[in-house]
Amino acid sequence: MNPEEKYILAIDHGTSGAKTAIVSIHGDVVDWVFQDVKLYLDKGGKAEQDPAEWWDAIKATTKKLIDKGIVPVDKIVGVCNTSQWSGTVPVDKDGNHLMNAVIWMDTRGAYIMERLHKGLIKVSGYNLFKLLKWIDITGGGPTRSGKDPIAHILYIKEQLPDVYKNTYKFLEPQDYVNLKLTGKIAASYASIHCHWLTDIRDMNNIKYSKPLMKMVGVEQAKFPELMNSTDVLGPITDAVASELGLNRGTKVVLGAPDLHAAAVGSGAVNNFEGHVCIGTSDWLCCHVPYKKTDATHNLASVPSAFKGKYLLIDEQELAGGCLAFLRDKVLYHKDELLKEERVPDVYKIFDKMAERVEPGSNNLIFTPWVFGERTPVDQHALRGGLHNLSLEMNREHVIRAIFEGVAYNVKWLLIYAEKFIKQQFKWLNLIGGGANSNIWCQIFADVLDRPIRQVAQPIQANARGAAFIAAVGLGLLKEEEIGQCIKISNEYKPNPANRAIYDKLFKEFLEIYKFSKKMSLRLQKG
Repeated sequence: MNPEEKYILAIDHGTSGAKTAIVSIHGDVVDWVFQDVKLYLDKGGKAEQDPAEWWDAIKATTKKLIDKGIVPVDKIVGVCNTSQWSGTVPVDKDGNHLMNAVIWMDTRGAYIMERLHKGLIKVSGYNLFKLLKWIDITGGGPTRSGKDPIAHILYIKEQLPDVYKNTYKFLEPQDYVNLKLTGKIAASYASIHCHWLTDIRDMNNIKYSKPLMKMVGVEQAKFPELMNSTDVLGPITDAVASELGLNRGTKVVLGAPDLHAAAVGSGAVNNFEGHVCIGTSDWLCCHVPYKKTDATHNLASVPSAFKGKYLLIDEQELAGGCLAFLRDKVLYHKDELLKEERVPDVYKIFDKMAERVEPGSNNLIFTPWVFGERTPVDQHALRGGLHNLSLEMNREHVIRAIFEGVAYNVKWLLIYAEKFIKQQFKWLNLIGGGANSNIWCQIFADVLDRPIRQVAQPIQANARGAAFIAAVGLGLLKEEEIGQCIKISNEYKPNPANRAIYDKLFKEFLEIYKFSKKMSLRLQKG
């Protein structure tokens, strides 16, 4: 350990729980502690979490980490949090939450969004004129699903009027955690964006849009002040510093939501440098110097964690989640008839099995739309499957086909992402749990026909990104230096020998979508 190095306490606050890490300002994750948090689901689309349980988990993991004494407290020069995005926490003037947080999975406001999007002329269920106005001002707009914070807030206004009346500010999870750390209320341009209420046409003057607030029926007074993700919100409060074991006066940098932090933590921070995250879901993002929207394929550029930059965002429903489905619902599902215990490190076994099968899986194609899809098509009724299955195949073919099917899906997204930026990616940094698989990295290189750079400690991209954001905000690192700090475990180049088979199967993958989309819709209806 470099005695001159400085460190950031990076809080990675996701839906599953709180991970607190100590990360050097150059991106080395020294250690981390995780604690899960309950998810409260109920009929009607309810999905909530208790902010008090968030805070308890953050305090517990931080204290455990600090008590290890791996890094002297005097070397921890800042705190930065990255949280789950698109959630809502109503707080009163004293900063107390008035109800459970309504998180990104909650769809109770869907009926309000359907009502909001009513009109004579509609496109894909959206009011054409409202949609055009939203896209012009914000680059996108609230979905009909009810998952966006504005849907949460309108649901609270309509169904819980006393909570709405007593709300001083509606906060994102990101900004609620910062309130607990500092006692101060603010939102970053990045965290607030998914409310679809900010005018981002001038990146140097992002502000709330009065016309949009009037259109949806909310008051600007109930929303927080806006700042840059790299701004220092304030020092940690004395009480929190004492409880956690940090020095008084330690600075808290505002930070950014998980997707934005992961983009920074991937090391692909310069314009048009891309990264792919393979977690439960997947995305392919890059920073761009302009505001742009591809509404047809659900791609848009939004404010990034860095001042003056936009971030191309998108997301596909399932990637690594398909392997988890295979593990939990097929191979090791526990019921009265099947008593097998789950094999430790089953993903490593999946890797070995996939390595035994020739590229193309004997023409077996897996489509990973088992929870619908959102990019490059918004088809919630779409369903996945195994296609061209035959008796000459075994589970090894199925496993490799799942690896390849996720890669085909990402290639489908890659086509429109590269059209968006009007150039090919020179390489793609790979992060997320899927990046730990060497065989999957090679499959991505072969299917996408792009060099894949396997980022070291790929599941720590969020925490690493939070640390980089803090380091930039504290003047300890420059944005352009971040890429040089990233360690690359391996680089995988496309194998020309596999080009023909993967091009053929990808073409068939797209044909499967064409014939299955109407069938999936019929089956969902009936």
